[in-house]
This record gives sequence, structure tokens and C-alpha cells, in this order.
Amino acid sequence: CSLGNATCEELLALVSVLASRTLHRVGIMKLCVAAAVLAALVAPSSAFVAPLKSRSVSSRMPMRMSVFDNAVTEFKSNFPNFYARGWGPTTKAERWNGRHAMFGWVALIATGYAQAHNLIPDFDKPVDLAQWGTLAILAGKQTISTGRATILIAHVHALLVSVCAALCPLSFQDKLFLDEGEADEPAAGLIPQADLGITKSAELWNGRVAMLGLVVLVITSVATDTPVMSVINTGLGGLLL
Repeated sequence: CSLGNATCEELLALVSVLASRTLHRVGIMKLCVAAAVLAALVAPSSAFVAPLKSRSVSSRMPMRMSVFDNAVTEFKSNFPNFYARGWGPTTKAERWNGRHAMFGWVALIATGYAQAHNLIPDFDKPVDLAQWGTLAILAGKQTISTGRATILIAHVHALLVSVCAALCPLSFQDKLFLDEGEADEPAAGLIPQADLGITKSAELWNGRVAMLGLVVLVITSVATDTPVMSVINTGLGGLLL
């Protein structure tokens, strides 16, 4: 070395230190990269891709309600024969109750439409006691109005149709009771799964909303001493009557 032995030794030492430090840093970087690659290979694929459909479906599973489940279990043990036919706190009964509540809302809206467009003549005129007899008496000599009598007869016809559908349903109709040995569908729970379209879960949601709406309607009518049709008309912004 032309710079002298001492200088050459110091230079070689410095190069050696720099080289060792560089290799050390490169080694650490390689180690980090290798660890990241290894983590990517070992980690579950769900951490790097969108959740699977099955996971999204499971996250939308209906929330269970222990109170309802306990009521169903207790009713099943106390009244096994009724439970076997779909009576009591069962999904079958809830579905049919919801259907009747939805039909009730249709009947109420249809009644308001008929009243507003004078489809029932002399709606508020009392019926003739001589023609209707004592069945039309409300209190004393006061008789039911023509509109209410017409609605009453319409509901009687609807009741007879529903009874016939329950006792002797057609092949394409849903039965009111479960057949012997037929299992009821699982309980929907507190918050059922919400599926759009013409689905069983959508029907269950609509039935629950209809039943809750009727309860709120009756409570509001009683609390405010307001006729039911007037409450509905107010809720619709005066568009019904």
C-alpha cells in the first residue's frame, strides 16, 4: 500500500466496518421483507380479500330472543297438541296474525276511500229500525249508521271466506294449521333477517309492522277520543277523507 502500512490498515478497517454495517442493514431489510412475505403467506386470506358471502349472511342471522324462545318451549311442554297444530307463540301463528293485520289496514284504507268518494250512500244516516230489527240498536233507540252497517256486513263476508279458507283450503293455499307431523319453521327471533322482495322474512316484517300499527292506532284513538278513521286521515295528512 503506497499510503503506508498503518494508513492501509486503518483504511481496510474502515472499509470492513462500513461493509459490515451495510450488510447488517441489508440483512435487517431482507429479514423484514421475508417476515412480511411469510406473514402474507401464513395469514388467512380473509384479511386481504372481501368477506365471503357466507360470513355476510351469518352476520345477518336473526337475533335470538330468549324470552320468546322460553315461551315457545314452555307452551310446547304444557300444550303439546296445540303446539303441534301451530297454535300459541309459534311462527305459524305470528305469520297468520300479521296477515290478518295487513288485511285490516287494507280494509281501513278501503273504508276511508269509500267514505270520501261517497261509494256508500247516506254513510252517517241511521238505519231503519223496522227493517234491521233490534240487531241494529246501539243504545236505547239509537241505531247503527248505514256506513257502519255496510262495513259490518262486509267484514262478516270476509270472516266467512277466511273460515272457509282455514277449514278447507285449496291445494295452492297456505294452511292455517300444521298437518300431523309437520314441523313449524324456526322462530324468527327479535330481529328477523331482512330480505327484500316477495319473501317469507319480508312478509314477517310487514306483518309485525301492521300489528304494531294497529296497536298504536287504537291507543291513539282511545287516548285522544278521536275516531279511528280520523286518526288515519290525520296521519296521512288529510289525504284519505
